[in-house]
Amino acid sequence: MSTARKVSRILARVCAWFCLPLPMMMGGAAAPHGLHWIAPGGTNQGSPGVYDFRKVFRLESAPSRCIVHVSADNRFLLYVNGNRVGEGPARGDLQHWRYETFNIGPLLRPGEDVIAARVWNFGDQAPAAQISLRTAFLLWTPEHEKIAVDTDSSWQVRAEQAWGYEPTGPPLLSLTGPGEVVDGSRYDWQWMSAEDAASWSTAAEIAEPQFAPSEAPSPAAATWMLMPDTLPVMESTPEIAGKLVRSTGVSSTAFPAAPLTVAAHTHVSLLLDRGVLTTAYPQLAVSGGAGARIRLTYAEALYDDHGQKGNRSQISGKHMDPRMLHDVFLPGGVVAVETFEPLWWRTWRYLQMDIDTGNNAVTVRSLRARYTAYPFQKRALFRSSDPQLEKIWEVGWRTARVDAHETYMDCPYYEQTQYIGDTRIEALVSYVMSGDDRLARQALLSFADSAQPSGLTESRFPAHGIQIIPPFSLLWIGMLHDFWMYRPQTASTVQEMLPQARAVLDHFRQLQRADGLLGKLPQNGFGLWNFVDWTAPYLIGAPPEDSDGGSVPLSLQFAAALQNAADMEQSFGDPSRAAQDRTAAQQITTTVFQKAWDARFGLLADTPARASFSQHANILGVLTGAIPQEQVQAVLKKILGKELGNDSDASMPPLASASYYFRFYLARALDRAGLDDLYLRTLGPWRNMLDLGLTTWAEAPEPTRSDAHAWSSHPNYDLLTLVAGIRPDAPGFGRVLIAPHLGSLTWLEAVMPHPKGDIRVHYRREGGSVYADIELPPGVQGRFQLAGAERELHSGLQHFKVRQP
Repeated sequence: MSTARKVSRILARVCAWFCLPLPMMMGGAAAPHGLHWIAPGGTNQGSPGVYDFRKVFRLESAPSRCIVHVSADNRFLLYVNGNRVGEGPARGDLQHWRYETFNIGPLLRPGEDVIAARVWNFGDQAPAAQISLRTAFLLWTPEHEKIAVDTDSSWQVRAEQAWGYEPTGPPLLSLTGPGEVVDGSRYDWQWMSAEDAASWSTAAEIAEPQFAPSEAPSPAAATWMLMPDTLPVMESTPEIAGKLVRSTGVSSTAFPAAPLTVAAHTHVSLLLDRGVLTTAYPQLAVSGGAGARIRLTYAEALYDDHGQKGNRSQISGKHMDPRMLHDVFLPGGVVAVETFEPLWWRTWRYLQMDIDTGNNAVTVRSLRARYTAYPFQKRALFRSSDPQLEKIWEVGWRTARVDAHETYMDCPYYEQTQYIGDTRIEALVSYVMSGDDRLARQALLSFADSAQPSGLTESRFPAHGIQIIPPFSLLWIGMLHDFWMYRPQTASTVQEMLPQARAVLDHFRQLQRADGLLGKLPQNGFGLWNFVDWTAPYLIGAPPEDSDGGSVPLSLQFAAALQNAADMEQSFGDPSRAAQDRTAAQQITTTVFQKAWDARFGLLADTPARASFSQHANILGVLTGAIPQEQVQAVLKKILGKELGNDSDASMPPLASASYYFRFYLARALDRAGLDDLYLRTLGPWRNMLDLGLTTWAEAPEPTRSDAHAWSSHPNYDLLTLVAGIRPDAPGFGRVLIAPHLGSLTWLEAVMPHPKGDIRVHYRREGGSVYADIELPPGVQGRFQLAGAERELHSGLQHFKVRQP
């Protein structure tokens, strides 16, 4: 990324943080004459607010097609003649602000028409992942549409007075934004109608739009740079809100299958269990009930009196934590049926509805839900002789789905933020499960766009607060390498981002000691944070260092990034730089073994002082080649210990254990060491989570904060690539390697999407032999490896019999 673009981005972020407007200059695509961003006048931009915009106009005849482009800060809901059209924009940063495109022609009619938009800005309560400048709305049509609806002072605006907000819950929960309080007695139920009698004001024209140019803009043009949203529309599927599992205040009820009437001056509490965790918009419909209060509280799990979750499917003796995210609806009794849906989706397995009525009874007509997530389509398949693996597969895919929306997310309940460490794993799961790389491509570009003057990327992006995890910048290079290997036609994307990869590596080069290891790295908490894994005794996830640095895990992550970059430089960049990167990586791995290998234990220590040990240092030592090949199997068997049924070794030092997240790299190390057949024996943590009733994978072992963390979904990737053995054998999946490792399985069937079709495999054991049926898509070739035998693969179906010792 150029220096000018970096400066432009930083200036935009500073202005966004303090809600300062910047000069808006036209660049790139031309905007229609007279088009403006519009806004309510006299608003306090630091406060949350909901605003309605509308344009009333007349048509002599209605076109069958009318394209409109729409954007807003923070978000909009668009309606035409009372019909919902869509929402947006997808989250980005001020230099990459998305707009959505819709065809509203089928909704237009001769005579009077109304385009209406609900725009909201959560202001100083905005989610961590929401960047903002100020409340604003923009809509325009291409010039050939000939319909004068572009946003300008002919539009009207009004503040929606019904909305209030409740900052919610424990630390980190507020990162998703506030709970909403909606007062039905103050709500304008006709706001989308031309007959609405509410008071409307003229919208203020605040700036002409600018469009992302092909070259970097000047710092003076560093805000709301418009670009089209390249993602598909998010999924929107009706589903049940949950099944009633407990109630107080009513003797019996068929709710939510049938309406529920609550008498005046009554308290009712209803607990619904969705059965599995979901991300959805709750939809509540009520009649009457003026003066009542209905609170919806959302939770991943219930808690016992000691604050423990325990088995997620058991509710006896457990309760809803009242601090958790909730919305409140105050019925007004104004219209026959009042409906409520929050502005942003919610996450829950358990949903509790508490109803307190005043002088009037209320009838809850329905409580439903509308599931939303990125519209991945599952193309992969995995079935085997171990039925529990199918459950692990199912839960892993559900976890990946609820953590993918307009960005990937670390977790849907607490943070909803796209982190590099999580996203690398999520992207790989996307490639092998669906073959859809659009969200991953956007994530790669987004992280590159977050680059700082230091050369490092931000660790999470988009986000309105800057956080730097330097090791995550190294993992971003690995993510780019993954993309290159799995997806075709990636040359232009890799070439575009190689300069950013070089900038990351150059930053770390400046931090090296003379022996190649990294020196003492700066860290100031969670803003600048050398996170590697959540594990004891790592301090807030950062591995130990000596007084002069020398962290083995951090140095080896640098070596791995150098190795990945060298591969890409050799193909797309500078071969001389590729050689330099390989030489630098070799120096690191050689020094690590010389200074941190402890012959007493046959393990790498965390630093040359050899005062602490971890699975992480040894996993990375295997992956980077720091540990000699003849010793890697012994090392991995030693650090896994009892997990593989080995007796404990009293001479072994205490080891920091890899979390669910870092076991992704453990699986890669098993593969590098030729121990893939042990992989199924390492799935104990996931089997334990099933026993605990989890329906998505947790962030960490009990007690865990998050019950849905996408970095724990990598078994879906591992089952396809290690167990079924399907993987790329050349960049762009140009060739296929199929090398199954069945472990104790007697049969296995799997499908993985390939850019040219689906790869299908079926294996079965009979009498000491493995029978393999393999089908490759047209135009795909590769090789098959099993038990020391290797065979060439061609397009179509082929059969092999391999004798296993």
